[in-house]
Order: sequence, then C-alpha cells, then structure tokens
Amino acid sequence: MNLWKISLLLLVYLLAGCAEQQPSSQISTDLPQTAEIEQFIPTPAATQPASTANTFEASRQEIPSIITQTPPVTPTLLAASSPVPTLSPVGWQDLPVLPEIDPSMKDIYRLGLVLGNNPRAFSKVGDCGSTPAWFLGDFDRNPKYYNLGEYTYLEPVIQEFQGSYERTSLAAKAGFNAASVFSLIWSNREQCQPDETPLACEYRIQRPSFAFIMLGSNDVWHQNSFETQMRQIIEYSLQHGVIPILSTKADNLEKDGSINTTIARLAQEYRVPLINYWRAVQSLPDQGLQDDAVHITWGPNRFNDPEVMQAGWPVRNLTSLQALDAAWRAVMDNNQE
Repeated sequence: MNLWKISLLLLVYLLAGCAEQQPSSQISTDLPQTAEIEQFIPTPAATQPASTANTFEASRQEIPSIITQTPPVTPTLLAASSPVPTLSPVGWQDLPVLPEIDPSMKDIYRLGLVLGNNPRAFSKVGDCGSTPAWFLGDFDRNPKYYNLGEYTYLEPVIQEFQGSYERTSLAAKAGFNAASVFSLIWSNREQCQPDETPLACEYRIQRPSFAFIMLGSNDVWHQNSFETQMRQIIEYSLQHGVIPILSTKADNLEKDGSINTTIARLAQEYRVPLINYWRAVQSLPDQGLQDDAVHITWGPNRFNDPEVMQAGWPVRNLTSLQALDAAWRAVMDNNQE
C-alpha cells in the first residue's frame, strides 16, 4: 500500500470520529465524508473582505464590494515589539486556561473597524470540531438549549455575537489541517471567488472582528509545515484586523506535545489570545477524550450540571465563551475611552 493510500485511510478514520459524537439535539450534522486533499505552501490572497453576513442588521456597515490594497499594517502589529519569554518544550502546560488580553489587540481591533469588520461577528477556523454541531451552536438558539449556571456574566457576550454561533464557517470542515484553509481545492465554489482560499473567503463574507483558530489534530501527519502554516494564519488574520484566538488541543497524537508547544509559542510571540484547553481537560475522565484518544467527549451545554461538566465539549464551549468575552471586553473598554 503506497503512502497516498495510507494517508487517505487515516483521513477516513479522523472523519469517522466526528460522526460518532453525540451532537446537540436538532442541529444538523451533515459533514463531508472523505476527499482527496491537495496541499501546497499558500500564498494568501491580498483581496480584502467585502460584505458581512451577521444577522444584526443594525451593526452592518456600508463597505466597498472589493478592496484591492493590502491593509496598512506595521510590523509591530504582526509580532511582538519586545522579547517574549521562551517556552520550554513542556512550559505551555503551565499556562493559564484563559488568556490575558495583550494591549496590542486593541490596535488590531481598531484596524479591523477601519477596514469595515463587523464588531459583532466572529469566525471559526478549524476541522470538524469547529462546526456548529459541536462548537458553540447552541448559543444562537434560545436559552432552553443551554444553562450558564454560575457563569451568567457570559449572557451579554452571547447576545452581542448572535448570528455567529450557529453559522457554518467557510474555513471549518472535517479533515482540515493548517494548510487546508489556504488550499483552493477546499473553497466553497458557490460562495467563494475563483482564486479565493477558504480563509480569505470566510473573512470577506463574515467580516469578523475575532476568529477561533482550532487546528492541530490533523497536522500530526504534516508537522514539518505546521508552524509555517500557523504563522500565515495568524499574520493573515492580523493584517485583516481580526483578533485570532488560538487554542491548544486535548489530544497528543504526536506523542511529545510538540504541536501544542508550537501553538503556545506562536501565541506568545504574536501576543494573541490563547485558550489552554489541554490544561482545562486534564482533570476530566480520560482527559475529555473518546476511546480513540482524538475526539472530545460530548455533553450538552449545561454548565450548572457537575456530571455534564465531566465531558470535554461543554468545557470547550465554556472556555471559548470566556475567552471571547475577555477579548471583547478588553477591546471595547479601549474603544470607549
């Protein structure tokens, strides 16, 4: 059996795991099955976002249909202007679950507003675990589908970003790795322009101010290119005034935690928010993982139920809401000064 067939079988295995999870009730779980992935070193498109799909009509802005110039981003917006601490190979394990928002993110947010980003929209960038059937979809529905318990302070951020939670991202699909979001073969042909990558298409249509970047599990087969691709995702986001919210992963398919090390190190280097999800699930049964040691255990979003909170998915959704809330409040405080 040649290398291509082996890779395809591994992809089928990963995709099958998404279908085995128990999704939130009444949410569509139609996901792509299997396909041949062509990967290449990306050249991010310079075309800027053109319109927003946020459901809050009052927050829409009149935006030119096509912006051809590259955003005026200075190097200080793309990387730290001063040295950052060097993480040891396991240093990321001690990082807090929730991020402290660096002041530089306020500049990114303001840049996004200048470029026409929607302050009430976010995007999801990732694999099957970034689709609304699993990730945050319930929070666009009425409160009977979730219970915040002691975390009632999250209700304002839930209301602020209505329309983004259950939306299916054009940059999130089963089997995606970090290179996939720059691969034209995965672009939605009905919604994306002919030369537009999934990430460029998503940002043009959604016009987000924030983006959850949830990648790494499928990159175990492409570790040599993972850091390069993640850098391009981060820099492309910052250039477009989008604050990327990174996350470590619960699994350790690579056996040495090196992918999480890379994610955490890049978050520190670019001073972008990081959810240390790996740390959040260490006390859960099987570290919040199914028997395959890859996919997260399912549970409804009832944050008031201690038994439910022993599953990986409600913890992922809770920590993501908390991180979005922290980032939103930080940039809004600055915006009101």
